[in-house]
Amino acid sequence: MTDAIADVPRVRALLLESARAGEAISYSSILNLLGHRFTRPKMRALCKTLDVIDEAGRAAGEPELAVLVVRESDGLPGQGWWAGAQAFIRGYDGPWEGPRATAFVRSLQSEAFAYWQDR
Repeated sequence: MTDAIADVPRVRALLLESARAGEAISYSSILNLLGHRFTRPKMRALCKTLDVIDEAGRAAGEPELAVLVVRESDGLPGQGWWAGAQAFIRGYDGPWEGPRATAFVRSLQSEAFAYWQDR
């Protein structure tokens, strides 16, 4: 079943479904949809797939989708997302939690929602 986590078209389809619905999706929820319970190793494997999806999306001029995958506790992406390219590319240099982080994430999510709801 680990292959489901690395199935880029399948994971992308789940992210597009979330974007079109205008909703973020938790790490636990997306892993469950892929047939897994949440574990840190599975989450890390999912994050690798999210990176591949976003890299291809950037090349195609699409807004990122990984920002839609969030922690249930605070509705924000995990540390790996913050340490990755997107926050840096967008010029964000603030905290990874709290109101400023929430506003930044919501703005990126809104871009994805608007883009994919029209397609």
